[in-house]
Amino acid sequence: MDDPSLDDIDTSMPTTDPRHPYNRIAETLDDHEIRWRDRAYFLEGRGYRLRPRLRPGWQPSWVGTDKLFIDVEDGIPTPLRDHLIDATRLSDGKMVYIKRVQTGDLESRIAIRLSSESLRSDPRNHSVPIVDTFVDSEDNQISYIVMPFLKDTYHPPLQYIGEFLDFGEQLLEGLAFLHENGIAHRDCALPNIMMDASAMYPEGFHPIEQGFLPDRSASAPYHTRLSAGVKYYFVDYGISSEFPLDSDPASRLVVGRLGRDQEPPELSNTVPYDPFKLDIFIIGNIFRREYYEASANLDFLRPFVLAMTNSDPNMRPPAHDLLEQWRLMRRGCSAVRRHWWIRPRQESGIERIFWDIVYSVRLVAHLLKWLGGNRYRGA
Repeated sequence: MDDPSLDDIDTSMPTTDPRHPYNRIAETLDDHEIRWRDRAYFLEGRGYRLRPRLRPGWQPSWVGTDKLFIDVEDGIPTPLRDHLIDATRLSDGKMVYIKRVQTGDLESRIAIRLSSESLRSDPRNHSVPIVDTFVDSEDNQISYIVMPFLKDTYHPPLQYIGEFLDFGEQLLEGLAFLHENGIAHRDCALPNIMMDASAMYPEGFHPIEQGFLPDRSASAPYHTRLSAGVKYYFVDYGISSEFPLDSDPASRLVVGRLGRDQEPPELSNTVPYDPFKLDIFIIGNIFRREYYEASANLDFLRPFVLAMTNSDPNMRPPAHDLLEQWRLMRRGCSAVRRHWWIRPRQESGIERIFWDIVYSVRLVAHLLKWLGGNRYRGA
């Protein structure tokens, strides 16, 4: 008998019943999972092990038990990302991302160049590191690039103003570095900005259900970004542009409307535009849409947003100028303000009073801890 489709499921059956049809659906790998499973032995031979669900011979661990697929690690379906998979590096047990690319394509060429020894040693480099690369054993038109496992920047959200100040500075620093090296990202929207959250999660987190521990047994405890510190990275150079360092800036033009952010006014499939100015707009739009318009106490962003999203690309400052202005603004921000919470623009008076009290207590605790540490060092 064929497995039921989602449309055929009897919704009257409790989802807590192990016989529920959802359990049967989860027992079958999707096509994109099968494709990775079929390369599992090859990848393991290169030093990377896929999760149990994607290994040949996998048998669902919940079958024959009273468990539901949602209660066990191998019941989690792999996201529909045909070109990207998480894995464990056998040499040290660390999680990595493996990305399938066309051998020698622009994306891998740019990413590998930015991971060269001379560029990787530069602290301003916020391009995702490429730690390994190899060609498929069955098809030399396919290659794999291996990256550290990075986390999306959405969860947990930024809590403190100081966290946002660090976030913005790292983005501008990384963008200035790319532009200095003749690379325009062209799609540096928020989904293509990720973070190394290893310091935030002392016990790690699951690669898909990222709010849980690696074995999905419980919620993953984490520190704030302000206390742990994170580094942000640009990923995905699939539509980026690369120019010789000695090329005439006036000749660095492109056409196309390929990126996630379609708001930049200069986008055109026929009229050439400056992709470096496009990057400025995209980052400015992140500041505007995700933070300035959504928050009640990030007014210092206004001049940056206005300059970076100017309808005239020629009026947008270059990344290195914006970085210097950002650093100047950040130095003028007091410690108290850096440790204050980012208030949502839409909040009730009761909510504001409640969270003001919560963060006031946290601020006092931080100051007492800081004073105690200084007194100890002075002794």
